[in-house]
Amino acid sequence: MRDWLDQCPVLADIIATRPVFWLNPERKSCSEAQAFIDFDHTDQQDAADRLDRFRPYFARTFPETAPAGGLIESPLRHIPAMHAAIEDYYGIEIPGRMLVKLDSHLPISGSIKARGGIYAIAKFAEATAIASGLLKITDNYALLASARCHDLFHRYSIIVGSTGNLGLSIGIIGAELGFRVIVHMSADAKHWKKEMLRARGVSIVEHDADYSIAVAKGREQAKADPFSYFVDDENSRDLFLGYAVAAKRLQAQFDEHSIQVDADHPLLVYLPCGVGGGPGGVSFGLKLAFGDNVHCFFGEPTQSPAMLVGLATGLDHEISALQLGIKNKTIADGLAVSRPSQLVCRVMRHMLSGIFTAEDREMYRLLALLADSEDIRLEPSGVIGFAGFARLTKAWEELHLTPARQQQATHLIWATGGSMVPDSVWQQDFRQGRHLLANGDASTEFR
Repeated sequence: MRDWLDQCPVLADIIATRPVFWLNPERKSCSEAQAFIDFDHTDQQDAADRLDRFRPYFARTFPETAPAGGLIESPLRHIPAMHAAIEDYYGIEIPGRMLVKLDSHLPISGSIKARGGIYAIAKFAEATAIASGLLKITDNYALLASARCHDLFHRYSIIVGSTGNLGLSIGIIGAELGFRVIVHMSADAKHWKKEMLRARGVSIVEHDADYSIAVAKGREQAKADPFSYFVDDENSRDLFLGYAVAAKRLQAQFDEHSIQVDADHPLLVYLPCGVGGGPGGVSFGLKLAFGDNVHCFFGEPTQSPAMLVGLATGLDHEISALQLGIKNKTIADGLAVSRPSQLVCRVMRHMLSGIFTAEDREMYRLLALLADSEDIRLEPSGVIGFAGFARLTKAWEELHLTPARQQQATHLIWATGGSMVPDSVWQQDFRQGRHLLANGDASTEFR
């Protein structure tokens, strides 16, 4: 332990579960970082094309996607009232403009996992149907809703380990296609998410252990069944690329909002991070789109700093926060992960600008602030990005953000979940946030 602390001083605060803002000392230019990665824009385009082929199927089977022609995409929204509320509450001033990317309101499963999870199952369904002679790549994919395809898919099981939202996305799309879906859920998973899946015929295997164990048990079960497909949230290229497509869509939304991104107009993006697939894939896509003009930051609970511990120590997936005595118990169930993705650590090592952590009480407060200022409802894990925005004053100089660039900056909070939370559950979180807002001083507590 002493050697780790000597080599990585930030570990002292991490172990003490104090909020930190860590800048990645190994970040490189985008062109240099790309040399260490075996993904490129052709992989991203292949994923985007596949999702486009599935649009007729999505439009037919999920009516909420029909108005957009089967496109699974989320709104981009300016939130000046929340910007002002954060400055007032934290006693800071951050120039530029703030927007929120509402993946919390994505159609079908209401979280960022609707990107990677749905894409991974779509790719497996496409390959299975083509191999069986029921589909050609030039067909209208609405035919995947036919009884013949449903019967074919029902021969297969899809297995995944999840803290909740990935299981929801895979369970919903998998069951709709006809697959038998089994979700191994960690002890952190919310009861309402389990019940929502059971109502769709999904089998839930509950584990009295954390996320890593749930994934391991799912992987073990899949190995014993030749007619199963295991969605490996720790190392899945398909999940990763499904998330990466988001950046291509965001470029078009920026054009619609007349948002410029270049050396004088930097983009700073704050993404909640669990095992890392969602924020890693999105960040990779953003780097492809905007290069060195975008800075990506991951947010983790102080009790679940999986990616921070992995990257800060250089040990990646070989170290767990549990080894440092950190409990991995947090209200942010979607972020309750103790060991990061090996794949994402490798890709993000030289691309990521930094990582910040936040306590549960801060997430509760931010949830209430957002609801009061902008009438947007998120779950606790979905608001952690705002904590990163509040910490950014620590990093202006290191990121070469001059006062002129600060004024022209766009701050994008990636909101990852919340629209499917039952009202009674959300109201409980909101009341807790309101209570904490009335009984705390963030200007000294979290800076």
